[in-house]
Amino acid sequence: MAIAKAERLMNLALCLLGTRRPLTKRELRASIEAYLEAASDDAFNRMFERDKDDLRELGLIIDTAENVDGEAAYQARRDLNQLPPITLDPAEAAALGLAARVWQQARLAGAASGALQKLRAAGMPLAEEEAYGPLSALEPRIPATDAAFEPLMLACRDRRPVVFHYRRSNEARAVKRHVEPWTLECWRGHWYLAGWDRDRQAERVFRLSRITGPVRSRAGAYTAPVPDQVRVRETVERFAGENATASARIRLRRGSGYPLRARALDVRPAGEGWDELEIPYGHGLDAWLAEFGPDVVVLEPAELRADVIDRLRAVAKG
Repeated sequence: MAIAKAERLMNLALCLLGTRRPLTKRELRASIEAYLEAASDDAFNRMFERDKDDLRELGLIIDTAENVDGEAAYQARRDLNQLPPITLDPAEAAALGLAARVWQQARLAGAASGALQKLRAAGMPLAEEEAYGPLSALEPRIPATDAAFEPLMLACRDRRPVVFHYRRSNEARAVKRHVEPWTLECWRGHWYLAGWDRDRQAERVFRLSRITGPVRSRAGAYTAPVPDQVRVRETVERFAGENATASARIRLRRGSGYPLRARALDVRPAGEGWDELEIPYGHGLDAWLAEFGPDVVVLEPAELRADVIDRLRAVAKG
């Protein structure tokens, strides 16, 4: 519902900004699909008045006038709603571009694409892709295909507790979790949610690909303070295995596991199509190794070997 309203507000704003003369409610209703679907005139009027108030609260200046028939008409003049020139250095521009491309595979991608078309139709200049030149081929991209990404992003933004089912890699069944979401972080191509687990009364990190079913938001305030962004990022990196505290020895099938080879401290042939690697060992390494399946055999330490075996058994049972 939040996304539908956001798209409706954007369409209304574009209509008000793109018109050469004030438009009546009747004309706006005929131009915006969401208004055409209103159940009655009263429902449309209430929806329009709320949307108009919301746009004004967001800072859009909307003038009210009368047409020749005495009907109220509305327009957002561009000269009154123009922002001052914005200057970005290369690092800031790159950060904004990368943030926008997080949505390339999310559900809002279609609405965002439609909004760009409407902006072009309204005569607003937009940078074309060719302006980025050949460097666009090297542009970093962050996928956002997990179904949980969008509702969790909105919950983090609005500070709303959420409920979802989560299956750890060493568990056969998903368990309901009640979480106060803090932020989403991307690490090694996977998205993670950091937040406060109400059931365990501790901070926890959840990999979005292991969330099953819908994410539902709940009313009410947070019960635990939200830490600063730097500490949250460190928590995610620690969970995902970025901060190694020791080393481990594994056997890796030759010709496979290139990400592991890239992090290896030492690599030597082990015979019969295998190599032996020494790799950094930190929290979360067992989950990463389990993803390589039969191409990896853990030699030591013993607790890491046991953790990987438990995870593989859980996957086999599931």
